[in-house]
Amino acid sequence: MLTIYNTLTRRKEVFEPLVEGHAGMYVCGPTVYGDPHLGHARSAITFDLLFRYLTYGPEKYKVRYVRNITDVGHLENDADEGEDKISKRARLEQLEPMEIAQMYTRRYHDAMRALGVLPPSIEPTASGHIIEQIEMVKRILDAGYAYVSNGSVYFDVEKYARSHNYGELSGRSVEDMQSGSRALDGQGDKRSPWDFALWKKAAPEHIMHWPSPWSEGFPGWHMECSAMSAKYLGERFDIHGGGMDLVFPHHEAEIAQGVAAWCEPHGQVKCAADRPGAKYWMHNNMVTVGGQKMGKSLGNSISLEQMFAGSHPLLEKAYSPMTIRFFMLQAHYRSTLDFSNEALVAAEKGLDRLMKAVETLDKIPASKKENSVPIFPTSIEKDLEEAMDDDLSSPTVIATLFRYVPIINQIADQHQSIYEPHLIQLRETFHRWVFDILGLQDEKAAGAGGTDHLGPVVEMLLEMRAEAKADKNWGLSDRIRDGLAAAGIKVKDRKDGVSEWEVE
Repeated sequence: MLTIYNTLTRRKEVFEPLVEGHAGMYVCGPTVYGDPHLGHARSAITFDLLFRYLTYGPEKYKVRYVRNITDVGHLENDADEGEDKISKRARLEQLEPMEIAQMYTRRYHDAMRALGVLPPSIEPTASGHIIEQIEMVKRILDAGYAYVSNGSVYFDVEKYARSHNYGELSGRSVEDMQSGSRALDGQGDKRSPWDFALWKKAAPEHIMHWPSPWSEGFPGWHMECSAMSAKYLGERFDIHGGGMDLVFPHHEAEIAQGVAAWCEPHGQVKCAADRPGAKYWMHNNMVTVGGQKMGKSLGNSISLEQMFAGSHPLLEKAYSPMTIRFFMLQAHYRSTLDFSNEALVAAEKGLDRLMKAVETLDKIPASKKENSVPIFPTSIEKDLEEAMDDDLSSPTVIATLFRYVPIINQIADQHQSIYEPHLIQLRETFHRWVFDILGLQDEKAAGAGGTDHLGPVVEMLLEMRAEAKADKNWGLSDRIRDGLAAAGIKVKDRKDGVSEWEVE
């Protein structure tokens, strides 16, 4: 059974969905004001792996996967002051805010497709759900956990903390926040520095704003996920995911908003163990460079476009999308992942070796008779499932697959066959885990337009080369070999006279 680490309880728990056979997951997506970077890739690949395993794994859940697009309300310092990130970029580039949002959403989608990240079931935008956010703010006000100040609405953390555990997700306490906070200078309309905005009154120069009962303004950053997860997954749902940097204040605020809005409207209904929000909270760790957090302000942030093109000063070469995906899957999602060219080159070689093993496996002939080849398909399937069931241990999954790579290569080198039922099962296992669950793709075959159409042409040329060699026409034989090499096709002559080939 699948177990996942729940940030809320700080332990691994067996995944038991609220509705049998169904799984609802909400993951925080990007704020679309700049190009997607390695941090975006880590989160997207982590929860794509979960989505794939829930869908294609042994349980085969029917999954509703919601991942939002933040296109309004995310202020510069992730708090409640400063300029909206998208509005600022629009002002600097002299474009409309929605032009900025559309452009960077498109770039994000392009990068995710390249990385093999499946699209979510629903991808709502913050600007498309203003009404839902306003209605939720009303509920929180009615419950007495928010206040209006000069046209803005703020969540009253101190009042909430008197009867609820504010800080339970992050492990922080209000007392710690109080002792570590500064005086209220510069807090504007807030009563306390740890209060957060549910609705912000727009300044005259603010480009994006909507009418509300309190002012012309825009929703607070934390509101969108609370409102949209409730709309598409219900007030209580299975999994909420995101980067570890979102635990506080973003996800902590989401929990408080949900409890205030759905548990105690007008103070009449008390929350039980099945309180609203997510049952399981999952968080992926960060990408680092030399042990230091990757960030634009530090000058070590690398966009995915730069990774693909090799155009950043920290890069020694270009890296393919699948190399990046494989690199990230080699580390457990809850561990930090330190970027280095050496690690990426090693991932590149490992991915190539795995893909060649899959290709070799597909070419091994089937036997109608049982033989002594040490292949145990039932064992590998069990080992792979146990690895993934242990909190999505993708490194163990990859290591398990690689245990069979030398066996596959040895069988091919010795021109052996595999008992047909075992061969079919082994091929299905490798294809399901490599392509469907890990989400890897054979980039070389795809770059060559696939080998389905290429294969017959190459085989015909190799037959012509074999005839030339038989006629001792070494010049023609060499020209065919060299021509194929120039086209990116490597030819290997075996001792028995048969020629094998692969796309470089």
